[in-house]
Amino acid sequence: MSLVTDILGYLPFEEMLDTVSGLGFEAVELGCGNWSKAPHLRLDELLESELARTNFRNALDRRSLSISALNCSGNQLHPGPSGEAHRAVVEKTFRLAEKLGVKTVVMMSGCPGGSPTDQVPNWITHVILPEHEEALDYQWNEVLIPYFQKAAELAKNCGIKVAIENLGATMIHNPANMLRLRRHVDPVIGMNFDPSHHMWMGGDPIAAVRLLGDAIHYMHAKDVRLERTLTEANGLIDVYRMDEISKRSWNYVALGHGHDVQWWKEFFAVARFTGYAGPVSLEMEDMSMEPLTGVKKSLTTLKLALPRDFN
Repeated sequence: MSLVTDILGYLPFEEMLDTVSGLGFEAVELGCGNWSKAPHLRLDELLESELARTNFRNALDRRSLSISALNCSGNQLHPGPSGEAHRAVVEKTFRLAEKLGVKTVVMMSGCPGGSPTDQVPNWITHVILPEHEEALDYQWNEVLIPYFQKAAELAKNCGIKVAIENLGATMIHNPANMLRLRRHVDPVIGMNFDPSHHMWMGGDPIAAVRLLGDAIHYMHAKDVRLERTLTEANGLIDVYRMDEISKRSWNYVALGHGHDVQWWKEFFAVARFTGYAGPVSLEMEDMSMEPLTGVKKSLTTLKLALPRDFN
């Protein structure tokens, strides 16, 4: 049982570890940069200094904590300058995982432009015109597949698995696209299945887990609540900012505040008997409560739902 530690980014590293250990977590998932501010990890310093890595591991060992994954989520396929910067962080994260003995790196698939001349990403969700098909062909065959073929080789050289999160506004946002990508690359590339994203896109996460099977390399525990009246009136495509929670059709919420414990029991049970035996990493992004409060409430649901004994 792990925690994505960005939610406690306001705490210094060792105080964060004390808090996480005191709550009963067994592992941490640490942001390394890109979309994360990497509040608890200095990527370049750890890559360059064996002493820094030793001190880092010792701080975890003293609290009997392991690292479930390193996270370098961002958009390394962005056609602008940030794409190159994000690609550099991804490669560094792979290499740091090797040095630290971490076996999983979580990342996003990214989203490129719709043509070689685009300056911004283009997430195509409705293919109705020929130019949409042309853009998707370019994105898949000229950008996405070649990038992950190279990433798979680097991952194998580093002895890690890559877990792509199924976030909207990225190319790999559902099981069908994940399985399609795996047909073109190595099985070292799999999914970090985050059920919350599947929820807000109108899917059934339990059905998705059954379909994905051993393509799941890692798993987040995060919940979504579809907001009554607003969902029915406006649908699930929502462009209000994440902090405009009163206006949104859906919101990320603490575990159990969107789907009850019984739902989560079934979800984790199905994940178990379809073969997933890896970590479950709690990600808390509920903006309606204080971060630590949300972690504690989510943890209560998680302990009730996971098919294991915590005594």
